[in-house]
Amino acid sequence: MKIKKYTLLLVLGFICINLAKAQLPILSKKEMKQGWVLLFDGKTFNGWQKANGTPFTGKGWKIENGVLSVNPQDGGGGDIITTNTYTDFDLSLDFKLEKGTNSGVKCFLIKNTSLGCEYQLIDDENHPDAKMGKNGDRSLGSLYDILPPATDKKVNPLGEWNNIHIISKGKHVEHWLNGKKILEYDRGSEKFKNRVADSKFKTTAGFAETDRSPILLQEHGEVIYFRNIKIRQ
Repeated sequence: MKIKKYTLLLVLGFICINLAKAQLPILSKKEMKQGWVLLFDGKTFNGWQKANGTPFTGKGWKIENGVLSVNPQDGGGGDIITTNTYTDFDLSLDFKLEKGTNSGVKCFLIKNTSLGCEYQLIDDENHPDAKMGKNGDRSLGSLYDILPPATDKKVNPLGEWNNIHIISKGKHVEHWLNGKKILEYDRGSEKFKNRVADSKFKTTAGFAETDRSPILLQEHGEVIYFRNIKIRQ
């Protein structure tokens, strides 16, 4: 009996170890061949720093089971950015919201600031800011305060994972949600300039004009979860 019990414990331990490993982000051979690289290794904050360019200690964020999340109990950690910069790219990540979450993913940042084009991640039903914009330009999937997403976007319920892609080629940018394109725009076009001029960024010099910048994950005081953060140029 003791031998069987010991064997069972070994098997259970082996299963637990492998389950833990399975939760870490990995790239398939096909993805690596396509040029994808991980921006988050699932274990450390390597490759990330604070938005002002200073080192990031992890305060206000946490890592658990391969998932990166905002941790309000640890105090405001602030926005974080990749140490590398990007221009033409396809960024993919999974996110999960809690009730009342407001956050976002940004690119084309003004140097050493958190100001840039934001893919809005928000609980449309329970966060008031989602309803304060113009025709949905602060709702989930929008280019925050500038352009709304498609009205037929498909969002998984709170507590479930969703996937986004931000695809940038030259001045052309696309927002994808759960495999469907929900918004596209061209930075610098007349339409884009007119919408910026009608937004909260109308007096922000150089807004969206940067062609190469880090990728930013926003810390807005509410809990949000990220995983499988990867990019290809």
